[in-house]
Amino acid sequence: MDRRSALAAVSAAGLVVGLLVAGTTSATAADPLVSQGKAVTASSVEGAGLEAAKAVDGSTTTRWASAEGSDSEWLRVDLGSAHSVSRVRLNWEAAYARGYRVQTSPDDSVWTDVFSTGTGDGGVDDLTVSGSGRYVRVLGTARGTQWGYSLWELEVYGVAGGNPPTTTTTTTPPSNGLGYAFGSRKTPYAAGILRPSGTTSTLDAAVVNYYQRWKSAFVRQNCGNGWCQVISPDADHPYVAEAQGYGMVITAQMAGADPDARKIFDGLVKWKIDHPSSINRDLLAAEQDVNCRSVNGGDGATDGDMDVAYGLLLADRQWGSTGAHNYKQLAIRHINAIKASEVNPSTNLLKLGDWSSAGDQYYYLSRSSDWMADHFRAFRKATGDSAWDTIRAAHQNLIGQLQQNYAPNTGLLPDFVENTNSSPRPPAGQVLESVNDGKYYWNACRVPWRIGADAVTSGDSQSLAASRKLNTWVKSKTGNNPAGIAIGYQLNGTQISGGSAAAFFAPFAVVAATDPGSQAWLDALWNRMLQTPIDGGSYFSASIQLQVMITVTGNHWVP
Repeated sequence: MDRRSALAAVSAAGLVVGLLVAGTTSATAADPLVSQGKAVTASSVEGAGLEAAKAVDGSTTTRWASAEGSDSEWLRVDLGSAHSVSRVRLNWEAAYARGYRVQTSPDDSVWTDVFSTGTGDGGVDDLTVSGSGRYVRVLGTARGTQWGYSLWELEVYGVAGGNPPTTTTTTTPPSNGLGYAFGSRKTPYAAGILRPSGTTSTLDAAVVNYYQRWKSAFVRQNCGNGWCQVISPDADHPYVAEAQGYGMVITAQMAGADPDARKIFDGLVKWKIDHPSSINRDLLAAEQDVNCRSVNGGDGATDGDMDVAYGLLLADRQWGSTGAHNYKQLAIRHINAIKASEVNPSTNLLKLGDWSSAGDQYYYLSRSSDWMADHFRAFRKATGDSAWDTIRAAHQNLIGQLQQNYAPNTGLLPDFVENTNSSPRPPAGQVLESVNDGKYYWNACRVPWRIGADAVTSGDSQSLAASRKLNTWVKSKTGNNPAGIAIGYQLNGTQISGGSAAAFFAPFAVVAATDPGSQAWLDALWNRMLQTPIDGGSYFSASIQLQVMITVTGNHWVP
């Protein structure tokens, strides 16, 4: 007998109270049941006989149950076409949700809450709602027991023909002051994505510990003026845009774990505002000297600008945009500036910066580690500009072409790609930084993290395929030993130098998370990260590892 069955009878006692959750009342509309027997999927399943379909089979003697120990789990039903939804009835087994949300979506991508609570008590919740979409999802955010979540039945009532809701971006934070407090995992990852073994509290504590050490090593308030900066001792200058972008993304995601997160973020925003690119003033100047003055022409760098814009969107969702800075407005201006000055209009691929223009030798050169599909998705959502879908597709298609044509056995990408207007290819030698520009080196080492971040959050088939190719190769290459990941490879997998660095081994943890058969490998990479101290001379490796840790623990989210 299931160890929870003894509690099932007690669950019924929650019926009356369940009807009163968050002031809801039972729906009286005569809309028909539209979910029974429909296609249904879940974030996880505890075991055989507890599959997702059991929750929509019309029987109160069969049930779906999620894997135990995780607060962020979901059950999603596909109604087959757009519906107006008026009522959702949840018949909980003993393993109920204390916190959960009911959401609708037109496309299984953009979700709109039609109900949420943090005070659920099990039993039956019969909810009157108002929403529309093809998909309805119950998203658990806090378990009511030590187990997972379990539903005897999920019933959705409505009528076909509902219009998809208008997508908007939140600009006012909820009453608790944070939209996505660290550890809340409000947005679930794609089905089947792994996390390192261990409880969520243990994983989160490891991230917070590393963050605090990263913050102590690299976050500064130099030169006055209310500025904050992330110092870059291993870069060409004390302050580079890439580091500030990392800092903005990190601090916005760590809010809730760090009470000073917003203060730091606002200092970084002021730095961005006060150090505009000399070419497009809505972008960030790429480099500053020890006196905090922009140098080397003061133009922009695409990698830093991508993260700055993304960080501003995170901040808008985290804190709202009614404080000292209008994050949403700044983000939109920054995104539009990237499109205008850092996207090649003839290829829809990112340029190296706003300084490259038609006719120069770098105009058809692109850096693979800048290709951040999750950022493109966020930019599309924030601006409503479909050009970002085209831009994302161009980069994802190029990733596939490069893997097929130049790295069929490894999936590795080169630091830079030249000739993007006709026949994109890895450079044969130095085109910008070193003789290794056409190899997997200090830029492309971020590619598994960047591709993997989109794969785990969106479940996109192209991102998953590219991620799994990389994961399959590196497991084989190293014999499942993270210590075997070296600093740099030719695209055929031949090692080009020795040593080890977090910038190279940590990103592979994200692509490992996309492969259901790589739990032991992911755990080995996670342990390798935990055993690696922060090097105060390398903001680059430490910042990459921290963001990887945030991602593989389920704490990365797309605004």
